[in-house]
This record gives sequence, C-alpha cells and structure tokens, in this order.
Amino acid sequence: MSKLLIDVGSTYFKVCQQSGISQYFRDFKKDIYDDLVTKCGNIFSQYHKEDVFICSSANGGLSTLIIGLTNSFSLKFAKNIAFNSGINIIDTILYSKIEETKAPLELVDVVIVVGGIDSISNVFDEKLLNYLQKVQYSNIVYVGTHQDAKFLVDNIPAIKILGNIITGKLHVNETELKEFLTNLYQADIVGKEDIKHLYELTSNQIYSTPYIVNRSLPLIDANFEVVNPFIVVDIGGATTDIHYSRDLVRDNILTESEYDRLVFKKLGVYKSRETLVFAAKNNEFVYELLSYLNVTENILEEESEKALRILMQLSIFLVLYKVSRLNPMYVTLHLELLKTVVLTGGITKVLSYEEVETIIVFFYKKVMNLHAIPTIVMDYEYAIWTLGMRNNEARS
Repeated sequence: MSKLLIDVGSTYFKVCQQSGISQYFRDFKKDIYDDLVTKCGNIFSQYHKEDVFICSSANGGLSTLIIGLTNSFSLKFAKNIAFNSGINIIDTILYSKIEETKAPLELVDVVIVVGGIDSISNVFDEKLLNYLQKVQYSNIVYVGTHQDAKFLVDNIPAIKILGNIITGKLHVNETELKEFLTNLYQADIVGKEDIKHLYELTSNQIYSTPYIVNRSLPLIDANFEVVNPFIVVDIGGATTDIHYSRDLVRDNILTESEYDRLVFKKLGVYKSRETLVFAAKNNEFVYELLSYLNVTENILEEESEKALRILMQLSIFLVLYKVSRLNPMYVTLHLELLKTVVLTGGITKVLSYEEVETIIVFFYKKVMNLHAIPTIVMDYEYAIWTLGMRNNEARS
C-alpha cells in the first residue's frame, strides 16, 4: 500500500501503513500537529502529501436545538437526520409550547426549525422570533413548509433555507439537511486550529471519523465475521459512536441509507468523563450493574486502571440503553433482532472479550428480558476505519 492513513482521535493517533496499524497515545500538553510530527515524522517523510489521508474525531461533535410542530413527524424526522449527521441534540421544542420553554444557557452550534408540508402556510409567527432572541447560536437552518420561508428570511437574516424535509406523503426528504449538517461537522473539524495545521501533511480533505467509519460498514464482512443486522460501537476518549444497520430502525422514516450513525458527545471516557459519570449515576440500572461487576459506586470517583475499565463497560451499557425501547429520546433500535455487536476504538485496547460479554449479557437479561445475546466481535487492531478511508478515497 502506497497510502498513509491517519486517524486523529481525542486520545490516540492511529497510523495505518502497508506494514500494519500502529497507535500512539497523545501528549495533551502539545499541539496535535507537533505531537503527531514528533511521534510519526519519520513515517510522513516516506510519503507524498497526496498519498496521506487523515480523519479526526478530536472535536467531539456539534450541538443542535430543534424546534418543530409535531413529535410524530417534524421533530422525529429532524432528530433522526441530526443524529445520523454526527450532531448532538441538546433539546427539542414543540412549537405549541415554545412560549413556556426556557432557552438553553450554552452556545448552540445549529438551530433547526422544521414543520408543515409545503401546501400550508402561516405555521411560524412572532413566538419563534421572540424565543430565538434568547438563544445564543452559531447557525440556524429552516427545513419546513416553503410558504413560511419568506417570513423567516425577512426576520432572521442569518437563516439558511433548505428544502422541506417533510414530503406531501409525510415521508422524510433527508438529503439537503443531512449534507448541510455533515458539512457543518466537517467545517468544525477543519476549523480547529490544531486540525488546520494537519493540512501541512496532506493535500486531501480531512474527514470526521464517524463519517469514515460509516463508510466502512458495507465492507465490514470482508474483514470480520459479521451477520446482519449489526451495530458497530466505537468508544473513544471524547465520544461514543454507534453505527447501525437500518434494518434495526423501529420508525416509519424512509431513507436511502443502508446504514446510519449516532454520535454521543457526552459518553467518552477521557475528555467527557464527567458527563459519562453523570449519565451513569442517573441511570436506573447502573447501581445494580455495578453490584453485578462486584464494585461500588465509589469506583466512579477513582482515577485508576480498574476505574477506567468500569467506565468503558458503563459506556457500552449506556449507549445500548440510549437506543433501546426504554429511551425514546434517541433513535430506537430493534435490539432484540440484533445479530452482531462489533466493538472498535480505544476500548478494544483496554477491555477483554469477557468484560464486554459481561455487559452485553447483563443488558440483554436485565433490560431486554432476553437470554440469548448477539455475537460479539472485537476489532482489536482498530482496522474498521481503514476500510472506510479506502472506500472514501475510491469514491472521491
């Protein structure tokens, strides 16, 4: 292979050459570029810039606030597209309740306004404008009835108008919004000062790792014994990502994609450790799970190798819980139909197969009330992302 593939994670650099894949723990006191060159400068010297391909998950994702007319269509469709574009939803607002809803305190990367089919008008009014004045946001996009577009443009000059995501038959039209959100995610990555410097090493576009991993899914059975339907859980330092076969989706959303993804910004084990612990402490099953693992809740406050292993086990449990029927906030998957769970990312360097199996067994018995569990596949070499990089390169 005459190509050099690099994945810049929040915790590790992964470097793939013809000789295999190497991993390097990041020095957080250094700029990403300086650290990468220090560790891998001799490798880069062997390649031309056009033969170097880089992806990154070091930015941790973007946040969105969604305002819609109905839970069953506008909010549901927009949530699905946002999650699958790598965007983290901080809140959804039903428009009928917008006057009594508090604005988020933090800066929102993008606000999505959606609702109504194109044959209706006067859906949005001054209530929306009054609410948006209280919100700090970087981008705002409208994907509702086109008849209200002029009112919004006249009153919100920064708004981006895209095609309505709700068709006349109440199906989802996802392409424009998904592309817009994916490009925002991409721009956020390359806009980071640390990531910008990496263009000194490559003449190719730098992509987000969740996007690249998703591109690998049609090819995954070439390297792993995977049976459909399956999920890939990628647990890293800043985020936990889940990639899944559309066969597992429990909704009426029609889409062209065979696979989709969710990016959980607050379930990483290093950079977002505090929010992972918070999510664990507020989950109804976690204290029983900790007892099942023969530890107490005190382990969540420790800084030790054992505590790290427990956090990684908890992240597996929490991400499965978040896409189960018990948690309607996220995309709900038919986990009872799941045939294979593939684990990738930094977690495979820490947890054993048995430690992963313990969590899967607990989840299926306690949460799903099932005794049979899916087959577990461990991507120990973290090779899945390389399939996506080659697939992306071939289609570029």
